[in-house]
Amino acid sequence: MNGFWQSERIMAWLEKAVAWVQANLLLVPILLQVAAIALAAVPAILLTKPVARLLSRLQNWQAAMSHIPGLRRFCKTLPGLSFPLVFVVILWVLDGIATQMDYPHNVLRLVTSLLIAWIFIRLASAFLNDPVWGRTIAVIAWGIAALNIVGLLNPAIDMLNSIAFELGNVRISLYGLIKAVLSLAILLWVASFASHLFEQRINRVHRLTPSVQVLLVKLLKIVLLSVAVFFALSTIGIDLTALAVFGGAVGVGIGLGLQRIVANLISGLILLLDRSIKPGDVIAIGDTFGWIQSLGARYTAVRTRDGTEFLIPNEDLITNQVENWSHSDVQLRLKIPVGISYHNDPRQAIALCNEAAGKCKRVLDTPGPNTLLRGFGDNSVDLEIRFWINDPQNGRGNIISEVLLNVWDAFRENDIEIPFPQRDLHLHPGSRPLRFEVHHPGSDIAENAPTTTDKPNP
Repeated sequence: MNGFWQSERIMAWLEKAVAWVQANLLLVPILLQVAAIALAAVPAILLTKPVARLLSRLQNWQAAMSHIPGLRRFCKTLPGLSFPLVFVVILWVLDGIATQMDYPHNVLRLVTSLLIAWIFIRLASAFLNDPVWGRTIAVIAWGIAALNIVGLLNPAIDMLNSIAFELGNVRISLYGLIKAVLSLAILLWVASFASHLFEQRINRVHRLTPSVQVLLVKLLKIVLLSVAVFFALSTIGIDLTALAVFGGAVGVGIGLGLQRIVANLISGLILLLDRSIKPGDVIAIGDTFGWIQSLGARYTAVRTRDGTEFLIPNEDLITNQVENWSHSDVQLRLKIPVGISYHNDPRQAIALCNEAAGKCKRVLDTPGPNTLLRGFGDNSVDLEIRFWINDPQNGRGNIISEVLLNVWDAFRENDIEIPFPQRDLHLHPGSRPLRFEVHHPGSDIAENAPTTTDKPNP
């Protein structure tokens, strides 16, 4: 009996389901929309391959995308989405036609919303490659699609617009804030990508000096980021002229809280404008010696010979003394002190030193090596080898070592002695008497220790 009653309930439920389908789905407008969707798939299939070839060309921008892994993944994902991209465009056109003709288009809107959400999630996940952000974007996209399907998207926007507060004469709504944040994030990314493309282009213009190239890139970044921020503010409805009211307060805040940061930023611009240092220069500041790798907004990267990079604040390069070995000329003179014995001929030693320095490849022939007699020291005749190089970025220690090794070989072959300090100890005969004790192990020191006393001369 129970089984018969349950079968009756199932049959009743099926009859209701069939009746609902016949009343809500098997209608002429809905069937026409389904037929339009099926027919739209035909041109989408035909256009898939040409569109895929067109989108695959984006992967040829490898140089421009080398620093943005997410963009490379984004461009690699696009060819695989050729069919849904073409399909959603065709459905979008059909939905617009149905809207203009005031014809029912709820099925078209449903399929279009789902496709757009799915495509957006795929592209965003490929670009970000982060599970947390991927899930967040998926929830937002599917939520917007669901609101659009049930026809609640516009009411939801109106509700967000109703939640607002007044800032002077400006009304700021929650919807405006959300739109401003999204616009700012997208525009900042676009500005960063565009500035990188311009930077690559500017760096290929060899007529510009490195300092001018860095200056142009920095100014371009500042302009693009400022435009992005101002555009995001304008989306909220804030009058940009009203920002002048807050200029004084912002200036005070910068002066108090961001003094060092702004000082480094301005110092970096000054360094670029006066061209005192530029990327590639060999400098020495304090105990740091190396060549400049890059000029940043806050610091300058200096790489030493041992591979260590020092991030020196730009303000230090303005306020402290800096030795720039390649500011106007890359030629650099090095000096090496050498001593010879008083028994040797200094003229012969000078000739040997000049010849030893001239054998090194890095030592310039013009002006050539020159050795001078600098003085007569306590233990040696002091010479000084002077020679020029034009590649200080390759280091000083290695070339000095090479010259000294050549001098050593030349002095050994020609019996030139390199002296070392010697001291003679003289004991005055009228000095105080010397007393010493000899202790034997196990003996009584007081009784057995012999004592010798020398009386001074009268």
